[in-house]
Amino acid sequence: MSCIELGDAKGADSLTLTERALPQPGPGEVLIKIAAAGINRPDLLQRDGLYPAPPGASDILGLEAAGEIVALGQGVSGLSLGTPVTALLSGGGYAEYATAHQGACLPIPDGLSLIEAASLPETYFTVWSNLFDRAHLKAGESLLVHGGTSGIGTTAIQMARQLGVRVITTAGSAEKCQACLDLGAEQAVNYKDQDFVEQARAFGAVTGRDKGVDVILDMVGGDYVARNIKSLAPDGRLVNIAFLHGSEVTLNLMAVMLKRLTLTGSTLRARDPAFKAAIAENLQKTVWPLLTDGSIKPVVHQTFALKDAAKAHTLMQSSQHIGKIVLSMD
Repeated sequence: MSCIELGDAKGADSLTLTERALPQPGPGEVLIKIAAAGINRPDLLQRDGLYPAPPGASDILGLEAAGEIVALGQGVSGLSLGTPVTALLSGGGYAEYATAHQGACLPIPDGLSLIEAASLPETYFTVWSNLFDRAHLKAGESLLVHGGTSGIGTTAIQMARQLGVRVITTAGSAEKCQACLDLGAEQAVNYKDQDFVEQARAFGAVTGRDKGVDVILDMVGGDYVARNIKSLAPDGRLVNIAFLHGSEVTLNLMAVMLKRLTLTGSTLRARDPAFKAAIAENLQKTVWPLLTDGSIKPVVHQTFALKDAAKAHTLMQSSQHIGKIVLSMD
């Protein structure tokens, strides 16, 4: 099979097209002939040696893909040869074939292309797990999403809005702020010329909370952590899923105690198959119908051929995209 392999250097230029033997599905796994694979920020970190694959995972980049099941491992049930699926992967998506655990496979929602389906798993699993399982976000509450036009952001805005949550978001340009509003955010803050703390506290007052929002989903970290704490209402929850500005910070935790705040975070890739299968079950029950009826729509910014993975990474590093970037095997 054709696949993208990592070289010794860092950066997008380290990605090269090569050939490898097909992977074989283990117990409880399926082999997928990939039609398309999504690109995510963790891919860039792994490429540069900052996010190693967990034990047993493929060293090939790629955490999500869509395609057709072509082989079944021992003990697989409920899935058949020839079935189209979209799947969360532990690695291996930048290739023509990859294995996935049966519990991390989901049917492709009616009306979606394989390109669109490939953009779903990593962001949808992450958003559901962190906002609704970990932060216990519920209808009627308010949510601040940082990076509203990222893959995570466009997913979080739509999912939360459709489930009855009021959303404010940050973005880095007027065009991106408008895209967030178009996706369902009630307010979009241009962080380059507005103070998101001030705006979030005002938004909290409008939504009936005492000077802040109920939940914040943050990928920035660094100096945002202290500012996020100021932005939260009493009993608020801060969820960090990445630290683009650094994970080491100095904090005065008095506000955490006085406002009864929860600071939490998680990573998904190394979690066990049962944990991921539980998320998949919740997504299929609650969110997949919203994709089928068009209430939520995948936001795909651009598609690249597999051989052009380096160009796709360069685009993601530029942060000029809105939504997901996808590799096509055609």
